Amino acid sequence: MTNFYRPDLGANPNDPFARDETGTLVRRGYWLDMGDRSVILAMTQGIGASLANDHKRAHLADIGRDHLIDDVCGQDILPPER
Repeated sequence: MTNFYRPDLGANPNDPFARDETGTLVRRGYWLDMGDRSVILAMTQGIGASLANDHKRAHLADIGRDHLIDDVCGQDILPPER
């Protein structure tokens, strides 16, 4: 099973990342109604900014926006080897 972000629904029951018990995105229409540029902004500067890149990738793939992964997920910077 894909490792999707699981929000605290007690704090925010209308979270756009909410999923049901089967892992299906509950507010899919919220994301599908957005244009690509709006999704990029939401994931980089808005509600998805604090998510880990793995969660962002899984979410974008789930909503059919795989082509935005490079725009949304910055490259992971590894420390130099000693």
